[in-house]
Amino acid sequence: MESPPGRPIISVDAIIEMSGGVILIKRKNPPFGWAIPGGFVDYGETLEEAVCREMKEETGLDVNLVRQFHTYSDPKRDPRFHTVTTIFIATASGTPKAGDDAKEAEIFTEGNLPEDIAFDHRKILEDYFNNKY
Repeated sequence: MESPPGRPIISVDAIIEMSGGVILIKRKNPPFGWAIPGGFVDYGETLEEAVCREMKEETGLDVNLVRQFHTYSDPKRDPRFHTVTTIFIATASGTPKAGDDAKEAEIFTEGNLPEDIAFDHRKILEDYFNNKY
């Protein structure tokens, strides 16, 4: 996907609360590392529709959206192009199974987050665990 000239790309991500932790996916494509599951909003989709679709594609889970958490818009947050993402808090039941552009899906707690976290997702997770928003 390429950013239209002068316009950022809209994306969505969800912090899925499960089993006392949150689900992260290990990315198949660059930038590599662990990430909050999410993706781009398709034309004609609401943010809520997009985040539910992306969660199903990347984790195999149907999620229940709890609330919007925060929007992150630093033009440098994604090394590929300028993206603006809205983060949702969600819950789900079942077993996460990696799909689409995720090669792994695991549950992490604040105390055992992986070292290699992509994008600005470490900051987002810190904000979440610190109840910043």
